[in-house]
Amino acid sequence: MTVATTSSPIAAVLARPDVQSLQSSLIRDVANAGMGRTDVLPFWFGESDQPTPRFIREAAMASLEQGETFYSQNLGRPYLREAIADYLSDLHHTAVAPGRVAAVGSGVSGLMIAAQMVLSPGDRVVAVTPLWPNIVEIPRILGAEVTRVPLTIRNGRWSLDLDHLLAALTPDTRLAIINSPNNPTGWTIEETEVDAVLAHCRKNGIWVLSDDVYERLVHDPRRRSAPSFLRRYEAGDRIISVNSFSKAWSMTGWRVGWLAAPETLSNDLTKVIEYNTSCILEPVQRAAAAALSAGEPTVAKLRAELTASRTLLVEELSRIAGVSVPDAGGAMYVFFRIEGFADTLALAKRLVEEAGLGLAPGGAFGPEGDGWLRWCHAVDPEKLREGVKRLRGFLGR
Repeated sequence: MTVATTSSPIAAVLARPDVQSLQSSLIRDVANAGMGRTDVLPFWFGESDQPTPRFIREAAMASLEQGETFYSQNLGRPYLREAIADYLSDLHHTAVAPGRVAAVGSGVSGLMIAAQMVLSPGDRVVAVTPLWPNIVEIPRILGAEVTRVPLTIRNGRWSLDLDHLLAALTPDTRLAIINSPNNPTGWTIEETEVDAVLAHCRKNGIWVLSDDVYERLVHDPRRRSAPSFLRRYEAGDRIISVNSFSKAWSMTGWRVGWLAAPETLSNDLTKVIEYNTSCILEPVQRAAAAALSAGEPTVAKLRAELTASRTLLVEELSRIAGVSVPDAGGAMYVFFRIEGFADTLALAKRLVEEAGLGLAPGGAFGPEGDGWLRWCHAVDPEKLREGVKRLRGFLGR
């Protein structure tokens, strides 16, 4: 039997162009070069070096022992949705009904689901940058176009150019993305800026996607949380708040978060979650509910540690000639630059290889981050001191 042949070339097997054009994670590029090496101090990822508190782990273990390993509701178990709603209502002094809450499999899953709910190919998105790459690449996966509005440094502090942002939020804009406190800079939006942005978006029918993952991690002891769009929510507002248990409760590996959105989206949210992850493992939901019910001391302890560790790291870095460190209001990072090093991806790789120091390159967060490095300081102070010692030794060579 003969097999028919053709001279026509076989088309290359490729993903669609929108996916091919996505930026790969430069943080991962650096981390992959050093993960597993015991001689490297890793500060590249945004997580505490402490495990999840025991009472949270015990809640999950008890659930596993009881055999709670079956499917659950798309939007999360009622007990978890009610716990999140009660937590948000208390935190922001405004009524948040459980019907506005969806528990999802991580904060980044929440960002994707929120984008899928409101974006279509060709839609215009405006984001305050530099920014964690996942947030700006998700709209691009969906075929939307992203306009970046860079933060500025004013009086030695990361600041928002409000006039620039409002000018960028034209009537044809579909979605505004604001992450505050910001990853990587730690910039934290002001109350008056929230009011101005929200009034502008209401006037022009623009959705606001507020990434609130770091909202509890503010350095001002007078605040329980950062200024919030959610606190100002009124019926008819196009506000979606995305949050996560990863940071404030040290639950990065658990992959659980939530969305707070208009209740009118609930039915469609159910469908979109079903077609993404369907539901969350019940022991994880039990752990999340425990974090909310008994986790305030955990959050307070982490906040105090982060304020102290940031102060330590900034003071140590500021003693190195050529290093500049703008001030910021929250999160768990120091975003700094070293004079004479424009290509910080190359610098970050050299620091891994030559100094055993793992930092995130600023370019991972967009072109505004070129020339900068991000250092996660949610670690033991002695690790920070040793890390600075290694940086100083590298620069001295």
